[in-house]
Amino acid sequence: MNAEMIRCANDLKLYNSLLQEKEVKQVREWISRQEEKGPLGTRRHLLSTSVRLSRSMAPRLHAMADHCTERLELNIPLELYAYSSPQFNAACFKPEEGRLFIMFSSSLLEAFVEKELLFVMGHELGHHVYQHHDIPVGYLLRGKERPSASLALELFAWSRYAEISADRAGAFCSEDLDAIARALFKLASGLTSDKVVSFSLDDFLRQLDDMMEEDAEPGQGAPMQDWFSTHPFSPLRVKALKLFDESDMLRSGESGKMELEMKVQGVMSLMEPSYMDARTDTAETMRRLLFAGAVAVADARDGISEGELSVLKGFFGDKFSVDNLNIRKIHRELPNRIKATREQASMTQRMQVLRDICLVAQAGEDTSKDEMTVIKDIAKGLDVPCGFVFQCVDESLELD
Repeated sequence: MNAEMIRCANDLKLYNSLLQEKEVKQVREWISRQEEKGPLGTRRHLLSTSVRLSRSMAPRLHAMADHCTERLELNIPLELYAYSSPQFNAACFKPEEGRLFIMFSSSLLEAFVEKELLFVMGHELGHHVYQHHDIPVGYLLRGKERPSASLALELFAWSRYAEISADRAGAFCSEDLDAIARALFKLASGLTSDKVVSFSLDDFLRQLDDMMEEDAEPGQGAPMQDWFSTHPFSPLRVKALKLFDESDMLRSGESGKMELEMKVQGVMSLMEPSYMDARTDTAETMRRLLFAGAVAVADARDGISEGELSVLKGFFGDKFSVDNLNIRKIHRELPNRIKATREQASMTQRMQVLRDICLVAQAGEDTSKDEMTVIKDIAKGLDVPCGFVFQCVDESLELD
């Protein structure tokens, strides 16, 4: 078994598809031209803002890095950095001048034990092994030319599966589900001491199973918005790791690769906008709200601009036309569509629609105050916490 064999199938499938997208190719070509002019300054920035941990300064950390690079069959010099922060975080940067950089927050290095750090380090190295930096998510979603909403949806879907692959690389290095769960528990709760709470893997996983059984409703043990988040913690990722640990990909488990991928896809489908194609009354109600919500948000700032029209066409098809819209009527119908969705759809489904409305709003231009007011009103009508709106709008777009 090696790193490439355990890569999540949907990560690879979406990765190859995205590389063929015209907009992705254009951004990649622009980045390549910038790199031809010289280094982009990643190492210079790290040297000026953090501490480089030499082998003599951090021998144990380097020994862990050696273990991970051997396990993942990597052959590239590593530089390890630490920076001061109370937040648990780590990141792997795109190589520069033949060197790969991994950065850790000081709090993470102090709070995590060896097996937990092996998972974190393996996860970060996994992004490099699987060439995830080839898809410049941040450039694509935050650049001057925003992508179509359909491409944005695909980018978000891919980034979630990319995290699944990186998690598997981390588990491949740590080989200790209990330690992995403890690491994710620390990331989720911020708790590191057993003075108040004694961690139990069985209880932690049972909580996740209960969450899955409650009609796929988030919020039983973590804030609702965490159900959809990949940074820094998602119950879905823990569930996917448990499935991986039980498969024959990591040890002599009961399920093979194909069965594992089917189970993981079933878990991750809770985050996919399947209602766009489904032929059910609930899906139709959700699509009607998405349409009305997207139009209302686009119209909130001095009417629908040409840029917003392009975004809406990208999402709803070329037949979409402002000339055929009765915008006043859509505004009048919006409360009824919100109410119908609240009554028919589960919390998970309502959050899906709201997330996609946010995505449409972001795809054109920076979200304005007026647009945020409309989005928050929709969230309130759906009984979805406003915190979820802020997460969708402000969510980190970089893999870590």
